[in-house]
Amino acid sequence: MSTLKVVEEVLRTTPEPLVVKQIVEIAGERLPTKSKTPDTVVARDLAMDIKKNGEQSRFARTSPGRYTLREYVGSAPAAIAS
Repeated sequence: MSTLKVVEEVLRTTPEPLVVKQIVEIAGERLPTKSKTPDTVVARDLAMDIKKNGEQSRFARTSPGRYTLREYVGSAPAAIAS
C-alpha cells in the first residue's frame, strides 16, 4: 500500500486536520517506508501530491505541517486554506 493511501485512511478517521507527526503515529507500521524519519517522507509525499495535482489532490494543507482530506475542507471547525 502506498504512503498516501495509508495517510488517506488515517485522515478519514477524523475531520480535524492533523500534523504530520500525528499521522505517522496513528499509521504506525502500516506506513510502507523503512526510513528513520517517516515524518519527512509523509510530509514530502503530501506536499508533492498537492503541488502536482493542485485542487484535484485528495489532500489539503490547512497550515504548515497540518493536513486534512480536501473533502473535509469547510466541514472542520477551523478555517482551512489549501
